[in-house]
Parts: sequence; C-alpha cells; structure tokens
Amino acid sequence: MAKKQGGRLLSSAGLVNYYESEDRRAVHISPITVMVVAAVIGIIVMAAKIAFPG
Repeated sequence: MAKKQGGRLLSSAGLVNYYESEDRRAVHISPITVMVVAAVIGIIVMAAKIAFPG
C-alpha cells in the first residue's frame, strides 16, 4: 500500500513540498524591497537613455 503524503496533493509531485518548505538559511527579501529596487533600476535606465541617446 502507498503511504499518504500527509494530505498533500499527489498530482503536483514535489512542487508542494518545495514551496511549503521554509529554509532558515535562505535569504528572505520583502516584496516591497524588490519593487523599490526594480523601480530605482528602471529610473536609472530611463535617465541613462535620456542622457545618452543613441
């Protein structure tokens, strides 16, 4: 008999286990930080395009 996976979906293979696991050693970045960094990079790229047209 196959063992149950503790109520987890069998159809999603290892993806459920991967996304539900929390590694304490992993780097955690807040979503707000990611959005701010992306906005700053976008502004830098736009400023460089205006300053150095080509």
